[in-house]
This record gives sequence, structure tokens and C-alpha cells, in this order.
Amino acid sequence: MESPRIIAGVTRVVRDVGIAEELAQDALVAALEQWPRDGVPDNPGAWLMAIARRRAVDLVRRRENYARKLAEIGRDLSETAPPEEPADPEDIDDDLLRLVFTTCHPVLSAEARTALTLRLLGGLTTPEIARAFLVPEATVAQRIVRAKRTLATKNIAFEVPYGPDREARLGSVLDVIYLIFNEGYAATAGDDWLRPSLCEDALRLARLLSALMPKEPEVHGLAALLEFQASRTAARTGPSGEPVLLKDQNRSRWNRMLIARGIKALGRAEATAAGAPGPYVLQATIAACHAHAYSYEETDWPAIATLYALLAARAPSPVVELNRAVAISMAEGPAPALEIVDTLTDEPALLDYHLLPSVRGDLLARLGRTTEARAEFERAAALTRNERERELLLARARECGQ
Repeated sequence: MESPRIIAGVTRVVRDVGIAEELAQDALVAALEQWPRDGVPDNPGAWLMAIARRRAVDLVRRRENYARKLAEIGRDLSETAPPEEPADPEDIDDDLLRLVFTTCHPVLSAEARTALTLRLLGGLTTPEIARAFLVPEATVAQRIVRAKRTLATKNIAFEVPYGPDREARLGSVLDVIYLIFNEGYAATAGDDWLRPSLCEDALRLARLLSALMPKEPEVHGLAALLEFQASRTAARTGPSGEPVLLKDQNRSRWNRMLIARGIKALGRAEATAAGAPGPYVLQATIAACHAHAYSYEETDWPAIATLYALLAARAPSPVVELNRAVAISMAEGPAPALEIVDTLTDEPALLDYHLLPSVRGDLLARLGRTTEARAEFERAAALTRNERERELLLARARECGQ
């Protein structure tokens, strides 16, 4: 629990997240050695922070390549003992915020940002990250090492940017957290459709960011979106782990506490917004429409279609357009929706996207064009790398052949 705060606090001293992580681990080892003998201190977090900061000073002394930093900061820190607890707790929160923006810096690849964020802020080990994303441990380890090296060699400032830079960087931070959640919510590959631990990590990061940046509507929007999405987790799989589609879900199993948290977060987003809603606020509003409906049939599909049109104007993408087509199919029927989907078939970004033929197959089936629908479901099954989803798509293909 304390690890991200310690890493953040020490990074401010040494200006290197890799070294800061090592020093935080050293402090935890010291606790394992001393606490069983001397007892747990009254303020464990402050004790760990003090030890980590002392180790930082020792490291600055030992390494010649940190001579400049020793002259600038090491001497002052070594002359006075670190405080037993932070003089201002808000300083630590500021450091955490700096760490979030550092691990999600655009200079890193999306994969590196995700791995480094999960490692330093989510507290996951390299094997846990590798299992979550179904990649070799060595690959994850290399991504983390290279990410730390890149941040160090490019002298990335340990700071929260302001003005246009903050807006650009904040988008990267939110995208990384959303990516982590989505991988848990609908796994790209493997035998399980859900990976709840990833959803929980992303939700925790979103809540942390919401507390650290209370005046940013998009931060609250993302938190609201993840609360709403996470509320459905228990209803999204059957007894054997098979996927349960939205229209077939038992909504009494939706977590009302998470829905209530989502409503509150969305309210904070709307209260802090100064202009038109951003993409995450719009997506959260769409999720709220689903959460307010007690059955699939009661869903306000016209409102959702309108919201997707606003989202397409605010953040245009083929995936948003595909989702808009689904909403239109429910509000106006499958025929106008199919016209939209057919315009997306040549989109380069969707050529290997299995949900495009899946949606098209559903629309064709509803129009009675079952032979074409079956071919689309089979194509979607061939494109997905998730075994549970493949089984679902092949079952739908068989239904079209009956």
C-alpha cells in the first residue's frame, strides 16, 4: 500500500524512477528485518519514507555520477535527519501525481506505459503483469527496464505539466488506466473472458487519480465509467466462465454500490466541467443510461445513440462509429445500422477487429439474412484470440445454420 507513495517521494530526490523503486524495496526489506525485533512503528509509512530517503542520500554519496545531485540536494538532506512523517501530507500526494504522469509519459510506448504503471503504482510483480497480458515474463521485464532507462536517458522531468502540456499528458494517463481496465473487462486472448484483478487495479488507479485531481472533469468521467462497467462484472459470465451478453445479463447481480459510486463520480465530472463534455464523461453518461435501466428492453437507446453521435464528434474513431451503429440498431432497427457498419468494412483500423464482423453478423441475423450472418460470425471467431469469445461466436454461427 505504501510502495507507490515511497517511490514517488524518493523519485523527487533522485529523479530516477528505477533507482527510486530499488530504494523503496530496500526500505521494505529493512522493515522486514527490524519490525519483528523492535515492533511496528506508530507511523509505518513515515518510517519507510524516512529509511528510503536516508538510503537515497547514501546512494548519492557513493556514486560518482550523482556528484552533481549530491552538491545540489544530497548535502542538505544529509545534514538534517528526515522527518518522522511528512510535514505536509499534500506533498506526498503531489509526488504521487508526478509519478502517475511520469510512468504514462508519451515518450514511452503504450505497452511500456502500461507495464510500468502496473509495476510502480499498481504494485504488480513482473510475473503478475505477464500473466495478466499473456506475454512472456522476459518481455514484460524488458519493457519495464527499457521504460526506466528511457525516462532516465531522456531526462524526463518528474513533474505535473501545466497548460496544454497537461491536457495532452493527462489523455495519456487516462488512456493507460482505461487500457488496463479493458484488458481485464474483456481479455484480448487466453482462456478467460474476464481478468477481475486487472479491473480492480485500474479502478484503484482511477480513484487515486480522481482524489489527486479533483478539478479535472475527465478524471472523474473515467472513474465514473469504470465504476459503472465494473458493476456488471458478476453478471458477465455464466457458471462455467462463459460470456453472458448484455441483453442476457441478470441485472439484479449488478453491483448497486459501484453504480452509486459511478453516479457520484459522474456528478463531480459535470460539476467541474467548464465546457462541452469530454470523451470519458460522454462514455460514462452512456454507461449511466445502461445502469439506470432495470432491463435491456427499458434501455434508453435513442439517448445512447445521441450520446454516441456527440462522442463521434468529440473523439471520432471507427470503433465509436461501430458502437453508434449498435445503438442505432436498437433505437431505429438493424437496417440503418447495417448501412453504417458497411461503410466501416474497409477501415484499416478495423481489418482485424473481430467485433466488426460480430456486429455485422448480429445485424444480418436480425434482418433474416442468416447465411451471410453465419459467415460473419465465423470470420469474427477466426479473428478473436480469446477462447471464450470464440466459443460464443461459433455458437451464434451454428444458430444461424439451424
